[in-house]
Amino acid sequence: MSNAPELMVEIHRGPLAESAHTGHAVICDDSGQIVQAWGDPGKVILPRSSAKMIQALPLVASGAAQAFGLKTEQLALACASHQGAPLHVDAVNAWLAELGMSDDDLRCGPEVSRDKALKLQMIREGKCPCQAHNNCSGKHAGFLTFNKHLGGGAEYCAPDHPVQREVRELFETVSGMESPGFGIDGCSAPNFATTMEGMARAMAWYANAHTRPDTLSKAAAQLVEAMIAFPEHVAGQGRACTHLMRAAKEPVAIKTGAEGYFVAILPERGMGLALKITDGATRAADCAVAALLVQLGVLDEADPEVQRFLCPPIHNRAGIEVGRIATAPGFP
Repeated sequence: MSNAPELMVEIHRGPLAESAHTGHAVICDDSGQIVQAWGDPGKVILPRSSAKMIQALPLVASGAAQAFGLKTEQLALACASHQGAPLHVDAVNAWLAELGMSDDDLRCGPEVSRDKALKLQMIREGKCPCQAHNNCSGKHAGFLTFNKHLGGGAEYCAPDHPVQREVRELFETVSGMESPGFGIDGCSAPNFATTMEGMARAMAWYANAHTRPDTLSKAAAQLVEAMIAFPEHVAGQGRACTHLMRAAKEPVAIKTGAEGYFVAILPERGMGLALKITDGATRAADCAVAALLVQLGVLDEADPEVQRFLCPPIHNRAGIEVGRIATAPGFP
């Protein structure tokens, strides 16, 4: 097993592979041990939004979710990188209203909706995007709920705030290692670093949470169940997370993160998967995670919903198919 990143995805045009994407991937079992790896399992990474189910863990484990009567859909939204579609924006605004709060209480920053129809409608109507349109607003609604339960100060994204201190403690617990540091994410929250192995081990911990009786594991199992039950809330139409969860032959929670990161939680197998494309390309991450899940038997390669990410065609402006995105020979 080489420590160098492995060639995973190629971009073909005609007979040539004109571009290539390398990466690292790790699969861990129910004991937290590596069962398969590509590239460097010890590579230190920022998991970005693929860690949202960990960032949401204190919300449930603390009893805050129960105290505020959160629904399963809201737990899925707390783990989401959503499209900012009406479904998502309305749900976040309703959640804030339940808390007696407003858009001004969020700290994720405004973002133009990623939902094309809503984006164009807002442009026509001269409306500016709000923080609720931010793809991370569900996670931040969760932070606000946990913070209200704690009675903490308004700046809940500060690394030394009780909310983020608890997130870091649980992040290190489930990854099985001390985090070497953090970066500030696009939504202003700290994003804690770990290794590829650490993240795969954390996902395996989540995959087996339903088999353990302790409070923390029960909280994790609730979040996994919420993601699986409401894939549309986790991402949205056209997104790999949502479409691959729908297409899966067994319950699986799949979550992307910025800069080519992906994780998968496989409860029926007790396995966790982590993937990082080194150049951060989403097109390659979508393809590679689909390929890994096909290899594991979770996805059917022939399913059109799988093919749209595993081997999508490339069309030119005249609509002619001129190439394709595909896994590199030998991967996985």
